[in-house]
Amino acid sequence: MSADEVEFFYDPVCPFAWVTSRWALEVAGRRGFGIRWRPISLMVLNERRTDEGYTPEFRASHLAGTHALRVATVIEREAGNEAVGGFYTAVGERLHPQGRRADLVADPEAFLGDCCREIGLSDAASGSWCDTTLDGFLRAETATALERTGPDVGTPIVTFAPGTAEEGSFFGPVLSRIPRGDAAEVVWDAVVALARTPGFTELKRSLREYPRFD
Repeated sequence: MSADEVEFFYDPVCPFAWVTSRWALEVAGRRGFGIRWRPISLMVLNERRTDEGYTPEFRASHLAGTHALRVATVIEREAGNEAVGGFYTAVGERLHPQGRRADLVADPEAFLGDCCREIGLSDAASGSWCDTTLDGFLRAETATALERTGPDVGTPIVTFAPGTAEEGSFFGPVLSRIPRGDAAEVVWDAVVALARTPGFTELKRSLREYPRFD
C-alpha cells in the first residue's frame, strides 16, 4: 500500500460511518488514492451492553449490520475489495438516503440479494448473510480496529498510511454532513495532520446534529 491509501473500518448500518465514508470517497476521487474497506461489527462492540439505552431496535439493527458484513466478507474473497466498496455503497444508499433500514431487518436475504445484483454479483454471496462461521473473522477485524484506537469507540475507524512509518488511526472523524469539493480536502488534510502528530490523543465535542445525507 502507498502512503496515501487508507483503511476504513465500517459497519453499514451506522449513519455517521456512511457520511464519513462518502467524504473519504470524495477526497479519494480528487486525489487518486485507494480505500480498503474493512469490517467492524457494532453487534460485537455492543454485545455486553445491558443498559436500557441499548433498545431491542438498536440490537436488531446491529444484527442486521452483521448480516451485511458477512456478505461483504464473502464478496471480498470472491471478487475483491473494490467490489466490497460497491456493495457498501449499494447497501448504504438504501439504508441511509432512502431510509430502508426496516427492510434490511425484516428480510436480509431479499435486501442484500438486491444489493448484490445491483453490482453484478450473484445471489450466492448474499446467501451468506446467515453464515455464523464468518463471525470469527468479523470479531478478528473488530479487534484489529480497536487495537489501533483503544476501546470504547464506535464506527468508523480510519487508518491513514497503513503499514508505513506515518500510520495513524482515529475513531471518526464523526461528521453529520458530507464535505464536498475543496472543503473536503481541507478537512482531510487537517485530520491527516493530527493523525501524524506524535502524542495527539483526542479532540471531541458531544453536540451533534442528525446526519444529513445530501
